[in-house]
Amino acid sequence: MTLSATSLLAPAELEQVRTRSDLRGVLCVVHAYGVIFAAMALYAAVPSPLTWAIGIVVIGARQLGLAVLMHDAAHGVLTNNKRLNDVLGQVFCAWPVITDMYLYRNYHLQHHRWTQQKNDPDLALSAPFPITPQSLERKVIRDLTGQTTFKQRFAQFRSALGKPGMPILDRVRNFFRRLGAPLMMNGLLFGGLWALGYGYLYLMLWVVPFFTWFPMITRIRNIAEHAVVPDNDDPFRNARTTHANWLMRAVLAPYWVNYHVEHHLLMYVPCYNLPKLQALLFAHGYGPKMELEPDYWAVLRKATAKSAGAAERDETAEPANNHGAGLAFNVSGRTDMLTAATD
Repeated sequence: MTLSATSLLAPAELEQVRTRSDLRGVLCVVHAYGVIFAAMALYAAVPSPLTWAIGIVVIGARQLGLAVLMHDAAHGVLTNNKRLNDVLGQVFCAWPVITDMYLYRNYHLQHHRWTQQKNDPDLALSAPFPITPQSLERKVIRDLTGQTTFKQRFAQFRSALGKPGMPILDRVRNFFRRLGAPLMMNGLLFGGLWALGYGYLYLMLWVVPFFTWFPMITRIRNIAEHAVVPDNDDPFRNARTTHANWLMRAVLAPYWVNYHVEHHLLMYVPCYNLPKLQALLFAHGYGPKMELEPDYWAVLRKATAKSAGAAERDETAEPANNHGAGLAFNVSGRTDMLTAATD
């Protein structure tokens, strides 16, 4: 079932929600980095286990936030100016989290075209659910102990090196062609902190969140968006919008990423206009048709509804190329990025 935009909203309403703003797009990216550096500054000023833990959670959520903003840029809607959109999306959002916006863009539009169908490239993220609570617990432990990201990045770096039989210089060129820019951006971040006398913050409050909190909340985000939806063929119900209060927006669902039904209904609406789009859809009476959940706990209860006796199957029915962190955002090659929502 396919819906046209004009069947949902009036032309004036569509123009209103599709309006892109250079200023708002830039401010979203500035906000992400402002929060990141504020959390680092807090730990540097008051070093303690508590401020370190706060920093890991807050910065990990903003790392996801950068991926969310890259996603908007991949749709071409983060800003009105195309060049600005692509520079923000690739250089300031994708590269710092070792991702490529252009590779992501190429495959992600297929996800929108084939949402929850057999040709959906993200189907592996939702198909295994529901799982058991024990299975989710094991996955979260692997996320928080860095195992998920290590597995993913190892595969990503190995793929970037090319095939073992290639000449060594070709392998080196291939590696830097694919990962040179992301590594450079991370080097600049480390170099800037080191020049200020806080180089240790790169490891403690960039790498550690990247290997722990970021993959865990990305997994939860993936589960919330498409797992155990009630109707794979209904555009109002093959994606899910999950209410997020201020705390959840701070630590799990940044930059309106929880408005996922709205995003799938009208994918060229900027993230900062999604609440306005939801209000218009509700005003037109579409609310009862939409798949909505009051919070992420409700989603996780649905996603872990399988009985404990099925636990063994959860562990054996994994995709063969399971190298991801549940990151539908992390692309350096198709098989490098999917499916830790299922690993």
